[in-house]
Amino acid sequence: MGAGLRALLVLTVVCGIIYPLVVTGVAQAAFPGKANGSEVSSHGKVVGSSLLGQRYDKGKDKEGNPVPDLKFFQPRPSAGLGSNRTNGVNTQYDLQVSGASNLGATNTDLVKAVKERKRWVSETYGVPQSKVPADAVTSSGSGLDPDISPAYAELQADRVAKENRLPADMVRQLVKSHTDGRQLGFMGEPRVNVLELNVALRDLVQGG
Repeated sequence: MGAGLRALLVLTVVCGIIYPLVVTGVAQAAFPGKANGSEVSSHGKVVGSSLLGQRYDKGKDKEGNPVPDLKFFQPRPSAGLGSNRTNGVNTQYDLQVSGASNLGATNTDLVKAVKERKRWVSETYGVPQSKVPADAVTSSGSGLDPDISPAYAELQADRVAKENRLPADMVRQLVKSHTDGRQLGFMGEPRVNVLELNVALRDLVQGG
């Protein structure tokens, strides 16, 4: 009885106090940014995490659907596990409903949503539907992907430049400077973090 109690106390102290403190201390010392959630700050204020996608809206329409703010680069659609829909695809970016829609490629609801989204992207950014990238009309597995493809970012560049009264070449260069290549040169695909790009865009519009 006594030995068991002593073992419980020792393990509680080692595993419940000492180990968490050591791991936390090492993480804060070696990887403070990642340990604190990869927060992104702008003018001294935390505006999000580079690991999580988010919406960029300017309000809601008469039906209560969010209206994208085209002054900013838009993320890819979210998964569709919630109830709020816009442009045929749910784009809530709600942390409480993270996950995939689990709809197959032949599912009629998914096909309809993709077609509606493709039409919206085509009309909004003035490009043929054949030029709309896949990530502009489909969600990621988590529904919280913070990145878009360079092709989708470049597709939005002219409209974003127009909305912010900036030279289109300047905005395209901003996209290029925020494009990350494949990890280790061969893993994954080139990508653009939407939050970090929009923070840089806001700084550019506001003159730094």
